[in-house]
Amino acid sequence: MFLRLTQTAIALALTAGTAMADYSLTILHTNDFHARFEPISKYDGPCGAEDNTAGECFGGTARLVTAIKDAKARSNNAILVDGGDQFQGTLFYTYYKGKLAAEMMNMLGYDAMTVGNHEFDDGPEVLASFIDAINFPILMSNADVSGEPLLADKIAKSTVIERGGEKIGLIGLTPQDTDELASPGKNVIFTDPSDAVQGEVDKLTEEGITKIIVLSHSGYVVDKRVAENTTGVDVIVGGHSNTLLSNTDEKAEGPYPTMVGSTAIVQAYAYGKYLGELNVTFDDAGNVTEAKGDPILIDASVAEDEATVARIAEAAAPLDEIRNRVVAEASDQIGGDRETCRAMECSMGTLIADAMLARVKDQGIEIAIQNGGGIRASIDAGPVTMGEVLTVLPFQNTLSTFQVTGATLIEALENGVSQVEEGAGRFAQVAGMSYAYDASKPAGERVSDVMVGGAPIDPEKVYGVVSNNYVRNGGDGYKMFINAENAYDFGPDVADVLAEYLAAQAPFTPVTDGRITVK
Repeated sequence: MFLRLTQTAIALALTAGTAMADYSLTILHTNDFHARFEPISKYDGPCGAEDNTAGECFGGTARLVTAIKDAKARSNNAILVDGGDQFQGTLFYTYYKGKLAAEMMNMLGYDAMTVGNHEFDDGPEVLASFIDAINFPILMSNADVSGEPLLADKIAKSTVIERGGEKIGLIGLTPQDTDELASPGKNVIFTDPSDAVQGEVDKLTEEGITKIIVLSHSGYVVDKRVAENTTGVDVIVGGHSNTLLSNTDEKAEGPYPTMVGSTAIVQAYAYGKYLGELNVTFDDAGNVTEAKGDPILIDASVAEDEATVARIAEAAAPLDEIRNRVVAEASDQIGGDRETCRAMECSMGTLIADAMLARVKDQGIEIAIQNGGGIRASIDAGPVTMGEVLTVLPFQNTLSTFQVTGATLIEALENGVSQVEEGAGRFAQVAGMSYAYDASKPAGERVSDVMVGGAPIDPEKVYGVVSNNYVRNGGDGYKMFINAENAYDFGPDVADVLAEYLAAQAPFTPVTDGRITVK
């Protein structure tokens, strides 16, 4: 009897010890990679072989192989996830669409990703092919894809994976306005992010899952809102806003992780320049007791995996003739960084708008509008290659001309600054006009001092406008242009227009001239 009691006591003690055991997990994460398989420069554009040898380049898949391997070696339990937007950004995507991304992500060993808005750039067809090629789940909770036959059985709202004997719930999230940002088609319906996340949390909790991670391609602002409006979310791995969160980098927009209540929010900038590494400790009830870490800068100190270097070089071979062609010369860096081009006049935005307007000015066009989100990189001083131009403007958008009233133009400018706090891509870079805005005022009432050709804009007058076909067809919230008069969306590729304008100006000197005033 005594022996039986002793054995029972020992069993209870062991059970109690197990119940009190903490569980540690390393969450490795990337976001907004945008087909940057090769190393990038400090401006996020192409970085040549000589500069790479000199140790001046960052990122690239070959360095990520090493960084991920080293990070996993530091951890007992690790997962690798992605916050969306693997698609679009370089000639690799233009040429291979999602095929090379799938190959590289499979090789790197991702456990899951969420759907970014750019995954819809070429419609459901290309996304569906990508999903068929990956060997891990892709998630999106806040969208109904049941009406889209190509995607209906391919995208889950959430999934459960196991690591170190523990079950972890993963939930996907994509921008609610993806129908404005990309081309998902009419059969995909996007819904509120907080409601969608809470619905999946509740389902997972009912299944006994207590460790829950959201993979969110919705931006830092929305991620904080989701954390405030939901319960049960332990970690949000972000994307979309290209936000650098860090405790050591003075350029960071917030701490890593950013804590909202008990939810840890992380994001690791973009383009493979960083690998996020969050170390989380859970108690037995699934509560986070500690969350710490920092993004790892993928610089020249991270060795490139030789086999991956060779594979990327092989994939690059068909692209080299196009991208290595020198088309112009720049006397100074042409600034196209995201933070500037989505909030104020930037030299790349001014250049693109000027180039578009110059191309069609003889057609009676007075105004050019370029969405800041369509500007994807800067260009260094010196020789300018077609590859650099295509990195700045990778979307294969065509030049569009149309006519609208001054009142519609004011509405368009208001749309452009309506989400400036979130770094939204709808911000309007312009030519042939100038305007001011005050972000402290309510959205829809921010724009003032609109001038066209040196005269105040006339709300009743009809103006000729040039933009890209994405904006003209309602992208980035520019729905006021959908029914424009005399619309023609089939001009040359905007990248070709930019290259030709740069060539004609060589050597080109970038400028900003005060056409956009921030009050």
